[in-house]
Amino acid sequence: MGAISDKLKGKAKKVEGRVTGDKIRETQGSAQETKGKVEGAVDRAKFRARAKIDEMKAKRAMKKSTR
Repeated sequence: MGAISDKLKGKAKKVEGRVTGDKIRETQGSAQETKGKVEGAVDRAKFRARAKIDEMKAKRAMKKSTR
């Protein structure tokens, strides 16, 4: 599942658990919400790393072309 859907579903489960008094459901929701947040952070880190690699490759190509 995607990071956003995990966060939303987790939030819904957490609220459902609070409303019904079901501590297990609330905990499951918290775990799923945290999973979504972690997945999102990992995706952002991957994106930034790829962008930095592409930037460095472009700089290297520019250096080679000016020789």
